[in-house]
Amino acid sequence: MNKEVAVKVQNVSKVYKLYDKPTDRLKESIIPFGKKYHKDFYALNDVSFEIFKGERVGIIGKNGSGKSTVLKMITGVLTPTKGNICVKGKISALLELGAGFNPEYTGVENVYLNGAIMGFSKDLIDAKIDEILSFADIGEFAYQQVKMYSSGMFARLAFAVAINVDPDVLIIDEALSVGDMQFQEKSFSRLKKFKENGRTIVFVSHSLPSIRNFCDRAIWLHDGIKRMDGIADVVCDSYQDYINSLQEKVIKLNKIDSNNNRKNKINIKNVTPCIQNYFTGDEIHIDIELDFNEKVTNYGVGVIIYNLLGNIVTLYNTVRDDININNMFNKFRLSIPENDFLKGDYYISVIISDEMAMFPYDRRDFVAGFSIDSKKNNQGIPIADGFFRSKHKWIF
Repeated sequence: MNKEVAVKVQNVSKVYKLYDKPTDRLKESIIPFGKKYHKDFYALNDVSFEIFKGERVGIIGKNGSGKSTVLKMITGVLTPTKGNICVKGKISALLELGAGFNPEYTGVENVYLNGAIMGFSKDLIDAKIDEILSFADIGEFAYQQVKMYSSGMFARLAFAVAINVDPDVLIIDEALSVGDMQFQEKSFSRLKKFKENGRTIVFVSHSLPSIRNFCDRAIWLHDGIKRMDGIADVVCDSYQDYINSLQEKVIKLNKIDSNNNRKNKINIKNVTPCIQNYFTGDEIHIDIELDFNEKVTNYGVGVIIYNLLGNIVTLYNTVRDDININNMFNKFRLSIPENDFLKGDYYISVIISDEMAMFPYDRRDFVAGFSIDSKKNNQGIPIADGFFRSKHKWIF
């Protein structure tokens, strides 16, 4: 069964002319076929995709990647330099804060203006005005000039217009995030109903959890080109990996030289995770081998786990755990059952100290590492976000 296309973006480019000096624009306009004084900047470059009726599609990417540009072209605010865009049905949009509002008009006047910009008739707005103002819930401010509005009041009124005119396609830019919690709850409740009624939603956000949880599909734009298009969770994972790769890695692995004949009383000979790749919830094993140059029967073993920026995530220490070591053990295994680490790369330092952890016999920093991938729930969403997933129970 063929799906019905709601939005079709075909080989679309948006090019802006950039001039070094204002006079360069004048020179070029005077001699149209002469020397070019501008550089072409591609806000979008040959982008194509289709959005089907009833889909919820998130668009992600860094600032300047072309997200808002493509939304403005879908809604008709901007025209493509090249390519074609086709939208089937009525379209409603909540773009950046204040878009389509005249600051000198009252809230009510701006409802009619905003509706007209989106192509809706005065009769339709007449029929919906009470519902719009009730949803916006800004009281007497509806009859005041919007230049007096706070950002939250702007968002309330703009969203009330966008969601209450029964569009076939709803476009939402990041502007929704400025509302207060009560407004956001009401807004997302309405979006859920909108979704249940099979309407099409195109949603731009920097919040990956929002894209994962709300959208079926995600499109990743990067420097004006489409870098990835697919299942929301898969695209969000790839985008998060890309963002992580931009962060400066301050840690480099320091392999232990097995030929190093240091004369410490105790030397760390080897440190190895049993495997390199784990999922959240797996049992992690880290094996530690020691060499003894003298008889030492009271000592402590410590393991520090760092993230890729060199920040301590957690540590494990026999002294802190009230474990008294009274023999010369050549091998230790640290077992971390049902680990709570989240997706990322982790690095290991090992310290062998006296029994009070006052001074080290030997210390090896960043001698091994392992990576964690997130487990997914039944909806394909990572089971947690942040730095770690704490063990927990739900009691009803």
